[in-house]
Amino acid sequence: MEKRSWIILGLCALGLTALVLWLIGERPEALDNRDEQIRLVALLIMLVWVASGFSYYVGKKSGLVWLKYAAVWLGLGILLVAGYSLRDDFSDFGSRIAAELMPGRAIETDPGTVVIRAQSDGHFHVRALVDGTKIPFLVDTGATSIVLSPAAAQRIGIDLSKLSFSLRTRTANGIGSAAPIRLKEIRVGTISVRNIQALVNRAPMNESLLGISFLNRLKRYAVSGATLTLVR
Repeated sequence: MEKRSWIILGLCALGLTALVLWLIGERPEALDNRDEQIRLVALLIMLVWVASGFSYYVGKKSGLVWLKYAAVWLGLGILLVAGYSLRDDFSDFGSRIAAELMPGRAIETDPGTVVIRAQSDGHFHVRALVDGTKIPFLVDTGATSIVLSPAAAQRIGIDLSKLSFSLRTRTANGIGSAAPIRLKEIRVGTISVRNIQALVNRAPMNESLLGISFLNRLKRYAVSGATLTLVR
C-alpha cells in the first residue's frame, strides 16, 4: 500500500506540474496583469481549500490515505504558483524588512531606488563603493562636496604626497585644507554615479562625507522620518 501511495503521489505531482505549464503556455498574459494574478491566486486558494477538505473526508471514510497526500501536493503546487505570481510583492516586502533590520545598508526597493535607515545617532551612514573599494560615509546635506578622509583616499589607491591641498574648507572643527580629485565611480547600493569631483581632506576624519555634489546627480532624494530615499 505504501509503494502504491508513493506512485500515486508522483503521478499527482507530474500531473500538477504539467497542468501549471500548460496554463502558463495557454494564458501567459495572466502573469503579466496584476489584477489577473490576484484573481487567479484567490481562485486557486479557494480551490485547494475545498479540495483538501473533501479529500481528507473521503480518505478518512474510505481508507484512501493517498487522497490526503494528494491534497498536500495540490496545496504545495498552489503555493508555488501564488509565490511566482506575487514575487514582486514579496521581494519589495523583504527589501523593506532588510532596510529596517540593517540601518546604514542601502536597500533597493524599486529599480533605481534605494532607501537608507538612520542609525541610533539619528544620522544616515552608508557604505559606498568608491572606485571598487568599500568606504564608510556620512550622508551630509550640509557638505557641498564629497569629502574623503586621508585614510579613505589611501584605501582607494591615492598617493597623498602627490596631492595639492590648495583649497580652503570650513568645517565644524574650523578652517582646513583639501585637495581636489576626480573619482571614476561612487556606488550606493544599486545607484551609481560616474566621473564625479571630490575632495580629500588634509586632516584626519572619523568618516568621509557624502555631500550635495553626489545628491545633485540623482533624480531626487528625500528624507522622511528615519528613512533616506535616493532615486537615480
